[in-house]
This record gives sequence, structure tokens and C-alpha cells, in this order.
Amino acid sequence: MKRAIPLYLLIFIFLVGGCSSTAKKTPDDKRRAVLSMSNQVLDDLYRVKPDVRAQIARAPGYAVFSNANIKIFLASFGGGHGVVHNNLTGKHTYMRMGEVGLGLGLGLKDFRVVFIFHNAKTMDRFIESGWQFGAQADAAAKAGDIGGAVGGEGFIDNITIYQLTETGLALQATLKGTKYWKNPELN
Repeated sequence: MKRAIPLYLLIFIFLVGGCSSTAKKTPDDKRRAVLSMSNQVLDDLYRVKPDVRAQIARAPGYAVFSNANIKIFLASFGGGHGVVHNNLTGKHTYMRMGEVGLGLGLGLKDFRVVFIFHNAKTMDRFIESGWQFGAQADAAAKAGDIGGAVGGEGFIDNITIYQLTETGLALQATLKGTKYWKNPELN
């Protein structure tokens, strides 16, 4: 069993590295890549839940994050990047994220998260503080368009949250904490 953990760690590093921009790109290239990811995720979400387009249009702002997560028995780790878009000013705030959790499960997952902020104060607090604590239970067996995932939709502290699984194989129930912070290189 001890040999399996380094393999999972290598896969995790590969996934997280794949979610981050490459070091040889300029900050402008990295910003364009994050915005492209955000637009693609929103298009995917609108296909599944067309009413979300109107929710986002009415909201003060929204955020889109790309995340890779690994769950090994009792511990869960994840990381990724994203952007908060302020609908009132048109400003983008580029952010990073990392998460750690405890619970039961095993798996590897690449997923996207969309946050819709229902007031400007909540959005500003998210940008400046960026902490989120919660519980997560999901099952995923997906590669591209093949397979399925049960993720979720939730409403917490004036934020509606949607999760879309890109690829992964996971069965987990986790209590986790996630930290979001401004990306100093891109802001």
C-alpha cells in the first residue's frame, strides 16, 4: 500500500501542474488562458442549466475556478486557479486556490466551480479573505464526455455554487477548508 501513495502524489502534481499556467508564458498569456477557461466553463454550465445565464447577468459578480483534487483514504488535497469578474465595474481579479480536507474516500478529480455572488459585499469579502469551509460528498467516474458525476449545487452566505466535473474517478465524503487568494503575478 505504501507504493500507491507516491503514484497518487505524482498524479496529483501532474493534475495541479496541468491546471496552472506554464512558467514560460507572459502574465498576459496567463490571463488570457484563465479567461478562456472561465468562458468555456460558463458555456458548459449554460448548456446544462440555461437559467444560470440570467442569474449571472443579475448578480454583482461571479467567479470561475479550475481545480484538481486527490483523495487518499483520510486526507484530501487540491489546488487550482480562477478569476472573479465584477459585473458592476467589469474588473477581473485573478486568484489561486488550495484546499485540504479530512474524511473517507479515494480518488482523483479535475473539476470546475462557478460562484455567483448575490451582493457586492460578499464578493469583496471573498476576494479579500477567500476562506471557505464545508462538507462535500460526491461520486465521479468521468473522462471527457464519457461517464458521469454527481457534484452539486449549493447556496451559502449569499453565494450560489455550481460544480462541474471534467474528469476523474472518486468516491468521497470530506470536511474541507479551501483558501482563495489573489494571484500577485496576474493582478
